[in-house]
Amino acid sequence: MARPLTRLRRLVRRGHSDAPGRVVDVLGRIGLVGYGAVHLVVAWLALQVAFGVPDAPPDAVGAVGTIAATPGGVLALGLAAVGLLAFALWQVSAAAVGFRWVHGGERMRKRVGAIAKSIAVTALAVIVIDYLAGLSSPGSGTIQQTAAQVLALPAGRVLLGVAAAVLIGMAAAMTYTGVRRTFMGDLDTRGLSPGVRHTIEVVGAAGHLARALAIGVVGGLIGAAALFADPAWAGGLDTALRALGSTVAGAWLLVVVAAGFAAFGLFCVADAATRRA
Repeated sequence: MARPLTRLRRLVRRGHSDAPGRVVDVLGRIGLVGYGAVHLVVAWLALQVAFGVPDAPPDAVGAVGTIAATPGGVLALGLAAVGLLAFALWQVSAAAVGFRWVHGGERMRKRVGAIAKSIAVTALAVIVIDYLAGLSSPGSGTIQQTAAQVLALPAGRVLLGVAAAVLIGMAAAMTYTGVRRTFMGDLDTRGLSPGVRHTIEVVGAAGHLARALAIGVVGGLIGAAALFADPAWAGGLDTALRALGSTVAGAWLLVVVAAGFAAFGLFCVADAATRRA
């Protein structure tokens, strides 16, 4: 085990980031741009929902379908899928030997966050690959169906409850990241002007907080499904955003969350240009 880690450390130290090699670094940055594009499209679809315009569901599957329908969209999605997988590998590398500029608990927290990022981008890459392979389409394989399958297991309610707790924990971590703006520590902004750095910080904070709210609602819905043993309560991002739109604040809250998702999409572009971990 020591030898592979030693080789990985050597590769990382030779490069400009914690990516294991220049090719992974470049592809990973392309994947980050694709990740941001998906969030921008989700923001647009959420605005459509807020103003009552029927369209694709405001989630990753709906965004992928929307992108695929544009000229050159299929090619862009293929490149994005490769980039997302490269970025996932980059984050696994960072979790193993990265974040050399921090120590102790902060390094451990960042490494755990890197694992979470690798899971999130891999999940999106799978959605893209499935869509391109014709294995899925908008509306197929709903969260309710998955929840029903889990609830049918002997310890289904417990498993569903654990999934809800993990999502709520992720939302709490994203809230901490957004409020404390710790994401700036992963970027190399030394060559940027103070104004540009401040802009990246603001859009990054807004984006992390918006995603935290949406993921927290998803976790709450899945938790309700576990509590009441009823898969009808469960829902993904589409359901969560529509639930936010049905609150007292209504469409305006959905507009604010959509703006946050758009901010995160823009942050991903800046992240791709300046990320070191």
